[in-house]
Formats: sequence, C-alpha cells, structure tokens
Amino acid sequence: MAKADKQKISYMFLVLAIGTMLLFVKFYAWYLTGSVAIFSDALESIVNVLSGTIALFSLYYAAKPKDMDHPYGHGKIEFVAAGLEGGMVLFAGILMLFKGIAFLLKPHELLQIDIGIFLVFIAGLVNGIMGYFLVIKGKKLNSPALYADGKHLLTDTISSVGLLIALALVYFTGNLVYDGIVSIIMGVWILFVGYGIIKHAISSLLDKADFKMIDEILLVLNSNRKAEWIDIHNLRVQRYGSSYHVDCHLTLPWYLSLKDAHVLIEDLRNSIASRFDDKVELFVHSDPCLPFSCEICEVRDCQFRTNSFKKKVLWTAVNIQKDKKHAL
Repeated sequence: MAKADKQKISYMFLVLAIGTMLLFVKFYAWYLTGSVAIFSDALESIVNVLSGTIALFSLYYAAKPKDMDHPYGHGKIEFVAAGLEGGMVLFAGILMLFKGIAFLLKPHELLQIDIGIFLVFIAGLVNGIMGYFLVIKGKKLNSPALYADGKHLLTDTISSVGLLIALALVYFTGNLVYDGIVSIIMGVWILFVGYGIIKHAISSLLDKADFKMIDEILLVLNSNRKAEWIDIHNLRVQRYGSSYHVDCHLTLPWYLSLKDAHVLIEDLRNSIASRFDDKVELFVHSDPCLPFSCEICEVRDCQFRTNSFKKKVLWTAVNIQKDKKHAL
C-alpha cells in the first residue's frame, strides 16, 4: 500500500474515533436538556459516524492495486462513498425538519441548558478542527472521500453555532420557540449540503471535465514544450479517486523513426510525471504531421517542409480537447 494511502486511512480512522466519542457527548447533552435542536445535532453525528465508516472502507478499497477486473484501479469507489454520505446527510436534514416542526406544535420544557451549551460548544469546536484538517488533507492527497467528510464536518460545525445561538436565546428569554426554529433552519441547511455532495459525486462518476486539472496539465505542457511536439489534441482526463488517467494525441514529424518518436513521447510522459508523480497515468497516441501542420510547426531544420511557419498555437483548455489536429 502506498504511503499516501496509508496516511489517508490513518487520518480517517482517527477522525472516526473522535467522531464516535462526540456522538455520545451530543446524545448526553440531549438527555440532560431535552432540546430538539441538540437532538437534531446528535442525529447529524450519527450520520458523521456512518459516513466516516463508509469513507474509511472506501479509502481501504481504493488503495487496492489494479487487477484484471479493474485495470484502472479501484479509486472511483471514493465517489460512491461521497454519494452515499450525501444521501445520509439528506436523510438527517429531513429528520431535523420533522423534529423541529413537531417541537413547535408541541413544545416542552428544556433543562440544564447551561451544561448543554458547554457540551455543544466543545463538540462543535472539535468537529470544526477535524473538518478543517480533513479538507486540507483531502486537497493535499487529492482524496474526494476525505474532502467530502471534511466538508460535512464543517457543515456540522456551522449547525452547532446555530444551535448555540438557539440555546442561548432560550436560556436568556425563556422562549422555547427558538429551539424548534433552529432545528428547522438546520434541517434546510443540511439538505442543501447533502444535495451538493451528491451532485459532485455523480458529476465525478460521469467523468465531468476537470478543468482545474486540465489547466495544471496545460501549464506543464506549455512550459516543457518541444518543437517536435507539433500539437496535442483529443486530451481527456478521467479521475479515479485520488489518481487520474489522461490520454491524448501527439502530432510528431512524419519522417521520424519509431525509436525517435518513442523518445519524444517519453519526454512528454516524464514532464507530466515530474509534476504529478504517480497521480497521473498518461497514454499517448502519436499522429504523423500533415502538410497544413507546417504553418504551426517550429522545427527549423525540417527538409520536408511544404509551407512556411506562420504562427505558434498556444495550447488551451479549448483547443487541446478537440479531436482534431491544430491548424491556422
């Protein structure tokens, strides 16, 4: 198992263990106070633990090496895990809405609100720290499972802030209605978050174009561009968890030997590997140049040139994805 995969699993295991402890803290706070808003927050903690468990399994499964049945690896399970987490977030949001409405229709007295405020504050603070940690590590390690769980925990922190406000209002005013209202607001907020997580997971599973990654690849290609790389087109990027599969067509001078063409293709691969390490698997299909390619070809000592060089074509996210050789 790669070092990065071990790191992701260890981070998720640690967060899951802490999240389980916070779950008991929140339910204890609900037991003491009887607050429906705290109960809603505790429900979200159940979702946190369940989604964390799924994320942990997905990280373990995604770290498995390629095999005959999965030639591109197992990384896409991270998107499946993120989608399941989004579904559980939606379910928690619906429960919060119903619980808040039920409380408004039939409110009951809240007890030991001061202790509840203290416990919710501690739980929210820890969740915020864990969420920020997972988002940072998810970006650094390019893990959708870590990132999705981190965003979820940050959302839980925001919910805790709203909950603290509600409890403070009830404590100082004695008006129980704030407890139910905040539960409803939290439910609506959680529904939007769950929808966003599911939308991102589905888009990734459907191989939606990752323009940020394409821009990073373009920066490397334009910086290391060789005269013999006449054009690159039909570039496609597919994400598999924390890794990417990239394929493209590279136009080379038609008169090159197979050996010389291979060297240029390896130069292209090495330029990508030097920037992305093992995160990007690159497949290159070589095309021979055509007469109209001369107008954009920068090879100066070409003995077979039929047209003079006119203009260098800068590779962009638009023209590099087209399945067509570049021309003026």
